[in-house]
Amino acid sequence: MATEATTTVAKFQDPDLRPVTQKPEFKPEIAHDGLKFWQFMIAGSIAGSVEHMAMFPVDTIKTHMQALRPCPLKPVGIRQAFRSIIQKEGPSALYRGIWAMGLGAGPAHAVYFSFYEVSKKYLSAGDQNNSVAHAVSGVFATVSSDAVFTPMDMVKQRLQMGEGTYKGVWDCVKRVMREEGVGAFYASYRTTVLMNAPFTAVHFATYEAAKKALMEVSPERVGDEEGWLVHATAGAAAGGLAAAVTTPLDVVKTQLQCQGVCGCDRFTSSSISDVLRTIVKKDGYRGLLRGWLPRMLFHAPAAAICWSTYEGVKSFFHDINGDSNTA
Repeated sequence: MATEATTTVAKFQDPDLRPVTQKPEFKPEIAHDGLKFWQFMIAGSIAGSVEHMAMFPVDTIKTHMQALRPCPLKPVGIRQAFRSIIQKEGPSALYRGIWAMGLGAGPAHAVYFSFYEVSKKYLSAGDQNNSVAHAVSGVFATVSSDAVFTPMDMVKQRLQMGEGTYKGVWDCVKRVMREEGVGAFYASYRTTVLMNAPFTAVHFATYEAAKKALMEVSPERVGDEEGWLVHATAGAAAGGLAAAVTTPLDVVKTQLQCQGVCGCDRFTSSSISDVLRTIVKKDGYRGLLRGWLPRMLFHAPAAAICWSTYEGVKSFFHDINGDSNTA
């Protein structure tokens, strides 16, 4: 009897026979945090649409500042770009292309936030302070969402350049398809991913760290009334920092998307190195920082709006789910 017991104990001590810890089963209908996958998609879609619509005029100014036109080039500040747009085309020009943004931002942000939440759940393994998991999840999110957003972002920027080149969203889409082919819609995709991968890595890691720090400063005050302020402040810090770091690649992206429009240079290839060399040759290294200020002025408040809206919609779904569970 003792021999059998010893043998049994030995079997369980054998490393090949020890129980293996099972990974959590993937259930897309419940992503995490008590919300369903589709609820994250709706929250992200609303947040992205509100963010981009609210800050659209600043984005238009940034696009005008970054577009590379024939020499000689002169430094263009925010006031100069704003005054030029108003004098030439009127205040409505600040909103040209907003419908293209609306068509792209909603679906893209639905993909963006849902991929982020699901990735964060499985990469962080329950550790809410895992900055690496937050950063990597952000990269996964942007690679996926950029595939959805890039075509409409190209249409949006071409419409922002104005001067009557296109009559509207669908006219731009049809003409680009006919004159340049489908590839033109994704000419900047590689650049966009290379820009947004570090952007979102910095953004999400900074946001999660800033949110945690702000909540630790005064945890008793972080309720429904003041929680939005934490999300807005953390989002603004994350958006501003990430925007500053990635401005040069954003300039390259704008060049590729606006090439051939309103006198902008046309490139023989979508090679990032070729575009960088052209910018430096024609405008010097300062050309890589064109539009950095409006970019920061866009992304800091935009991220604040986006995160506070996103967390607000999530809170709304939490209330609904709680009511349905208690019913």
